[in-house]
Amino acid sequence: MHDKTIAQLSRSLESGDFSSEELTTHLLGRVERLGPQLNAFVTVTGELALEQARAADQRRAAGDAGPLTGIPIVHKDLFCTKGVLTTCASRILDNFVSPYDATVVKNLREAGTVMLGKTNMDEFAMGSSNENSCFGPVKNPWDETRVPGGSSGGSAAAVAARLVPGATGTDTGGSIRQPAALSGITGLKPTYGRVSRYGMVAFASSLDQAGTLTRSAEDAAIMLGAMAGFDPKDSTSAEKDVPDYRATLDDSLDGLRIGVPREFFDDGLAPANKTAVEDAIRELEKLGAKISEIRLPNLGLSVPTYYVVAPAECSSNLSRFDGVRFGHRAEKYADLTDMYEKTRGEGFGAEVKRRIMTGTYVLSAGYYDAYYLKAQKVRQLIAADYAEAFKSVDLIAGPTTPTPAFELGAKTDDPITMYLNDIYTIGANLAGLPGLSVPCGLVDDLPVGLQIVGSHFGEARLLNAAHRFQQVTDWHTRAPEID
Repeated sequence: MHDKTIAQLSRSLESGDFSSEELTTHLLGRVERLGPQLNAFVTVTGELALEQARAADQRRAAGDAGPLTGIPIVHKDLFCTKGVLTTCASRILDNFVSPYDATVVKNLREAGTVMLGKTNMDEFAMGSSNENSCFGPVKNPWDETRVPGGSSGGSAAAVAARLVPGATGTDTGGSIRQPAALSGITGLKPTYGRVSRYGMVAFASSLDQAGTLTRSAEDAAIMLGAMAGFDPKDSTSAEKDVPDYRATLDDSLDGLRIGVPREFFDDGLAPANKTAVEDAIRELEKLGAKISEIRLPNLGLSVPTYYVVAPAECSSNLSRFDGVRFGHRAEKYADLTDMYEKTRGEGFGAEVKRRIMTGTYVLSAGYYDAYYLKAQKVRQLIAADYAEAFKSVDLIAGPTTPTPAFELGAKTDDPITMYLNDIYTIGANLAGLPGLSVPCGLVDDLPVGLQIVGSHFGEARLLNAAHRFQQVTDWHTRAPEID
């Protein structure tokens, strides 16, 4: 059962091959056996999952079932879940039990999904390797000496290891697409505003976006259909109808215009990754797409721009974690200021402290104009580059990451090198565009990802291109030998 995709499981449940309770019991057994080995989970909600599975079976028996009814999933541990720990993989929230569900959690629950648990992540979604967690690093199921990518590394590892068929993640600068590429699965970041951020613990509010980690583009379409939609509780939520993303999956790619940015194929791209991505683009061309070279002249400024904007927003957002109302509080302190300092000193990890300090600095008097305001202006230039490109192409394709998964600990002492691992993904976040990564090859038995970026609210076209690619290739069916 664990080898089936969401779409296949949905058909099996519909035909009565097995019940949701049987499926959930089977997957919980895999989570118990393999989850600790990968350190992919923060919390396993076994009793709740079985309760939800039985309810799904009853719903199906009553003829009230949708494509996700009875399908087990997991949530990245920064989505608030009522009555369940929501830690953001941080000591400062290691005892926080949310009193409400995030909209994403609520929407998927109402669609009939079964929550198996909450997954490990980089603390407050800050990282590219899932090594910045107070619960320890997540391991890549393809090679447990290597990272799964981050910050949604726990979700990616759980899906790649066939512990669960689908998971939620968040993408601030590539944190869905990058772990999807390094773990050999499909990762979708929707347009900013397409999916509600209500109840999703904020890192950088103008960049964060919830999305999916699945084994196929078809599965991503199924999950996105349930997650997306306007939410009055989120002021950044877009008032746009949600299309049937599955309806156009099989559309022809004849005449589809795909641009390949020259800037994506720079000296930092490993030759083997380049070859795999170029081969994938040729497959799209065989399917009828028209390939052309384009320019995104300001893309090289995306990393420094991001690492001014994102830390500035994180400095503001994380100021709420002070030990007063919820979460960790230092045991001994002299006065209120001392309590703040000790609580935050004990509760936050090194990378979070680094970004808070950077953000506070660029927002401070005398530096705001020099750094933050200038970064926002460059952000607009990057967005304008994409807008100009989409006048002549329908999609943009290239590598997701410069290299396959790197070894645990290889970049922890050099933050700048770590940040550069997101060089191809950050631009889409700065511009608010949808993007996804699909497996397109193996290099030294490690997965490589092809990234496709679309215009605003162009998820249907993205999923169509990815699905057609997966119909003629089998990279997304490859699984690590972890049993």
